[in-house]
Amino acid sequence: MTLFEATILGIVQGLTEFLPISSTAHLRIVPALAGWSDPGAAFTAIVQLGTLVAVLIYFRKDITVIIQGVIQGIIQGKPLESAEAKMGWMIAAGTIPIVVLGLLFKSQIETSLRSLYWISSALIGLGLVLSLAEWKIKNRLTKGLPLKSMKEVGWIDALLIGFAQSVALIPGSSRSGVTITGGLLLNLSRETAARFSFLLSLPSVFAAALLELYKTWAVISASTDNITNIVVATLMSGIVGYASIGFLLSYLKKHTTTIFIAYRLIAGAAILYLLATGKLQP
Repeated sequence: MTLFEATILGIVQGLTEFLPISSTAHLRIVPALAGWSDPGAAFTAIVQLGTLVAVLIYFRKDITVIIQGVIQGIIQGKPLESAEAKMGWMIAAGTIPIVVLGLLFKSQIETSLRSLYWISSALIGLGLVLSLAEWKIKNRLTKGLPLKSMKEVGWIDALLIGFAQSVALIPGSSRSGVTITGGLLLNLSRETAARFSFLLSLPSVFAAALLELYKTWAVISASTDNITNIVVATLMSGIVGYASIGFLLSYLKKHTTTIFIAYRLIAGAAILYLLATGKLQP
């Protein structure tokens, strides 16, 4: 990987991590279109440290309050006393499904599931599910029924969205895409679904990145070029990712996810066409 490739892939990661269009898919598609080598699942996981830091900075006040609530609850012997502590434990519970399934299907996630056939199918299939969720929300709003805010997110919501997050193990599905979709199906507002999605991603992204960093450190540290590429890609993903978070939260206050649904369907169809014509290799 050259420094230029690392820079571009870092920007791609930051731009697509939080939009419901799948960063993993784009980190697979962009190199394929450019004639570069597949950076691999390990590179994808490590570079997510940049977007992880972006979430930590953007939601630093929320995260600080949640951590303080959890610690105070443990000290006082009332772990679920405050809303902040409850949110912390719900995020922890919602992380369990992706950790368990990620370990069980680790081999497939890093190999066969990175096929462009899987990625295109996930883009299209889950784009259709997101359109169903949007229809449900529009129908609810038309009837004058309320949508849930962050304060109204409950244990069932957290666990079900956690199971939805595990679908993101399939490249092309999109972590933010499936969790936002899950949130909408559970009647969360679009902004609430996105905000909870970002907070829910913290434990699993952090764990996956550290695991891959530990496993591949011997390769990364083998040359200064490898270290430079990882650092640059991670830095770029963090900078662009921070801007991407602000954009999406602001956008979803007044707009639907229709533009992302359309993009997923077009991108998925385009990949299938390029595969069928032999212009891309799966």
